[in-house]
Amino acid sequence: MLNWKKNLFIIWISQFLSIAAFSSSLTFIPFYIQKLGVADDTTRNMYVAQFMAMGAISFCLMSPVWGFIADVYGRRLMLLRSNFVSAFLMPLMAFAPNVSMLLLLRFLIGAFSGTVTASQTLIASTTPVKNRGFALGTISSALFSGSMAGMFFGGLIVDKFGYTVTFLVTGALLLISGLLVLFGVEDNFRKTLTLKEKLAEFKFRPPKLGSIWFILFLLLLMGFARQFEQPFLPVLVEKINGLDRAATWTGIIASITAVAGIISGSLLGWLADKTSAPRVAVWSALLSGVLMLPQAMAQSLLLLGAARFGMVFFAGGLDPVFQIWLSKCTPDDKRGIFFGWASSAKTLGWVLAALCSGSVAIFAGVRWVFIASGIIYILLIPIIKFSAGKIHPQS
Repeated sequence: MLNWKKNLFIIWISQFLSIAAFSSSLTFIPFYIQKLGVADDTTRNMYVAQFMAMGAISFCLMSPVWGFIADVYGRRLMLLRSNFVSAFLMPLMAFAPNVSMLLLLRFLIGAFSGTVTASQTLIASTTPVKNRGFALGTISSALFSGSMAGMFFGGLIVDKFGYTVTFLVTGALLLISGLLVLFGVEDNFRKTLTLKEKLAEFKFRPPKLGSIWFILFLLLLMGFARQFEQPFLPVLVEKINGLDRAATWTGIIASITAVAGIISGSLLGWLADKTSAPRVAVWSALLSGVLMLPQAMAQSLLLLGAARFGMVFFAGGLDPVFQIWLSKCTPDDKRGIFFGWASSAKTLGWVLAALCSGSVAIFAGVRWVFIASGIIYILLIPIIKFSAGKIHPQS
């Protein structure tokens, strides 16, 4: 019999390593773009937005495809694919001769990555219903703790050893993450259809998701809100503190505030199981939005870090809450495709966020990016309340 607790433990470690890998290098892309010869702030902000958009676009396009394949061959295979392919592609960024090649690599990585979606789908499929909130919240804590470790050590490695070493370390961590899944994780998936039979059922039309469309729309908006200001945190740190050890200070602030996400993932996921997912989501959105304002106005790294700690705590509760909501509304035999669509919705939000936040940064400045992000969180509240009345979990 499958041991869901063992699966959760090993997948948690795997996710910790893979997210640490991505965070150790991708967090500092604004500085890497500058190293590639882009000195002008306006041009750099444009490339930062394009970099985030390229990865999000390819990920958005491919997520339903991987979800479709997961329902044929199993969810564990998708987690292996995302880790091993990313382990090969990420180190290549160290040798990008220009920004154009960097953008191309980001597009390819986005198309083949997706460890978060794969792990969430696998956990949702192998964990008893009564424990799914806790399990998904626990996986969410791996994302934040991995981000914390990756951004902290990544900032130190970037400033001391440079980007080549950082990208190589990233590849090694992703390889280890994949090996953990290969040798330690089980899947209770039973193949019932061949790919040919599954394709025969496929219709080129939007799936009949019913009320799940509301959850997908919420995930799109959450992805938009969560990603809106994130790429510009290094730029704000640089604006407050100057160029001196900017990567290190960005890593320190991002890693300390990620502690809040570690706490909130399991805590708010558990709270959503015990009370109401929509109620937890409303309060999370409200307090996240309020705490964006002091970040926008911060003149010191201390105020920026303190406000961001609180914001990350509450924003960190949105993803597991929506994932819990989604898992309670989807049948087990179609969870892969539903989670694939959910991932696409979230990453479509990332695409739109990258384009919009880049425009705000170019025309109004980086601080207005954080103000706009706070407004977006507040606007989530009435949409969550409206959707709560339309979504009906399966019995």
